[in-house]
Amino acid sequence: MTGRQGSAQDAPAGIRFDGVSVSYGGTPVLDSFDLTVRPGEVMALLGPSGSGKTTALRTVAGFVTPSSGRVFLGDRDVTELPPYRRGIGMVVQQYALFPHLRVADNVAFGLRAQKVPRREIGARVAEALDMTGMTGLARRYPRELSGGQQQRVAIARALAVRPGVLLLDEPLSALDVQLRSGMLAELGRLHRELPDVPVLYVTHDQVEAMTLADRIAVMDGGRIQDCGTPQELYRRPRTEFTASFVGHANLLRVTVRETAADGAVVATLAGTRIRATAAGGGRPVPGAGAVLCVRPHLVALGPGPNVLRGTVAEVQWRGPTHRILVDTAGGRVTADVRELREAPAVGADAEVHFAPEDAVLLPAPADEPAAREPAAAGAAAGVAHG
Repeated sequence: MTGRQGSAQDAPAGIRFDGVSVSYGGTPVLDSFDLTVRPGEVMALLGPSGSGKTTALRTVAGFVTPSSGRVFLGDRDVTELPPYRRGIGMVVQQYALFPHLRVADNVAFGLRAQKVPRREIGARVAEALDMTGMTGLARRYPRELSGGQQQRVAIARALAVRPGVLLLDEPLSALDVQLRSGMLAELGRLHRELPDVPVLYVTHDQVEAMTLADRIAVMDGGRIQDCGTPQELYRRPRTEFTASFVGHANLLRVTVRETAADGAVVATLAGTRIRATAAGGGRPVPGAGAVLCVRPHLVALGPGPNVLRGTVAEVQWRGPTHRILVDTAGGRVTADVRELREAPAVGADAEVHFAPEDAVLLPAPADEPAAREPAAAGAAAGVAHG
């Protein structure tokens, strides 16, 4: 397979947002946005609709001009440059292929727009089609291709210009689940083929972000709420928003009772003592409210450390697992356990537990009071996302 090394015009470059702000009609969409994407890194922007992630990507592309701040590609300040001078490749969710052009001509379109010499265009098109596994379909029209094949053509077109930066805006959202899984594998392979090209990947799908990205920037309200590797954000989130948006989580209101220098914390949940680890190695103040985060697959049935007692509210069979929802005095707790031969009955008494090292204590919102102790059954808020 033919590879390529970075941009044809520059050494490997990264992406840097330096205090970028964008407003639409006086409404802030990006607010003093700072982020660096290293050469060869896949950075996913993950967040709900309206969080600013697509605006950030379009700012790099040159389709949005910041009201303040600068955008850099490597050492180049590209804030004022038009899109065609930035050396980027971009793929959007609707493919944007020309229906009257064959695959090869769609891929060549950007090269012709850049006035690449005719003798080079054929080789560059062949290289891009080879990288995306579309060589045998060069003479087909878009209407003769599946959704996944059309997306490969869109990616090939972006790669043909040998971009210094690759921007992907929800590229898989129009595909069904099976095609999306296959394209994720293809994008991962392409990433390995392009070791110097930084990739900025916008998605609202946490599975895509965790599968493909080297790091994830979790966005809300035009700001980055958290940034780290998928493993860091999943195993040790630093905020309640991150915990709820990256993966599924039990989030339970607790009151801090004791702290230790090693990050260990004792908290109470509706009168029950819970041991956990403080997020980011912090030391919560005794008496303060906090949010206990534990992932459903780390919750087990039966007695053990950090045991909570309650009543089975719902049982969901999910093939290899059962999802058991238990109403405890501290709120509803979700446990994802290996498929049970005999699942507990709805209404039955149940115990759930989790290891102290699997529980993370997050700071409560600043305006939220500490949970009152003891609490009546179900009074303390508990959320299991997903």
